[in-house]
Amino acid sequence: MTTTAQETAPHSRPRDEGSAVRRHELAAFLRSRRERIAPEQVGLPRGRRRRTPGLRREEVAQLSAVGVTWYTWLEQARDIQVSVQVLDALARALLLDPTERAHLFQLAGAVDPTPATACPSVTPALRSVLEQFEPYPACVQNSRYDILAHNRTYGLLLCDLEAVPPEDRNCMVLSFTHDEWRSSIVHLEETQRVMAARFRASMATHLGEPAWKMLLKRLSAQSPDFREAWDRHEVVAHRGKRKEFLNRYVGRVRVDHTDLWLGPGAGPRMVTYVPADEASRERLERLHAIALERGPTSPG
Repeated sequence: MTTTAQETAPHSRPRDEGSAVRRHELAAFLRSRRERIAPEQVGLPRGRRRRTPGLRREEVAQLSAVGVTWYTWLEQARDIQVSVQVLDALARALLLDPTERAHLFQLAGAVDPTPATACPSVTPALRSVLEQFEPYPACVQNSRYDILAHNRTYGLLLCDLEAVPPEDRNCMVLSFTHDEWRSSIVHLEETQRVMAARFRASMATHLGEPAWKMLLKRLSAQSPDFREAWDRHEVVAHRGKRKEFLNRYVGRVRVDHTDLWLGPGAGPRMVTYVPADEASRERLERLHAIALERGPTSPG
């Protein structure tokens, strides 16, 4: 493959701040993926004098059939044009899985084949669905993990959500900084790592947006655990999973987590927790009864 049309010198025209942030994210992501691949995985000899963890830059360039200088510019966050063909070659050379490949294309500013959709408002009908899901916990979240609405059982599942200021009702903030919420998650470290990876994947299309940057800045300033997870540069797909919580009122609860998407894109979703066993079902019913005694939830 020839790359003369793609290996152009860095542009001098002014670019928006989001593009600059995206280029630096792309550079860091490429480095992290390159350094995790052993030479033997791609059929290259290790040699005795290898100092670089994983692959060298020239090896990635060779495997992708692009120029070494051009690939170096990419890892230096230079302002250069990247074609879909080159992105495809890099994804294959770096052994990216489907989620990582999508993340690469987003960071490079390539057109996503899935049409984007705007986040819908939380309508009365949607709130009614949340209530109908009781006694099981459910809430509506956006891709930034803001809790937009929740039913009464969810409001007592990990903490007293009504006591949390509306501006702090964000699952990332709560999972990394709120003591009661954190203590309610049985597998906290694994949960935090997956959430950070999902947040990174979602943020690729929102890098220049103030709300996303403010949330990232807040988490980085307030949580060493978040900084450690964020520095891994991991991205994962959204998927259902069994979870375990230790509720202050009813004890251990095991649930199956499902995201019900409210549009074709990876944006707003209804998060539902269905009991994974009979004991958990009985405990969620007791938790719902306690929540009913405490009165209705607030709108947000």
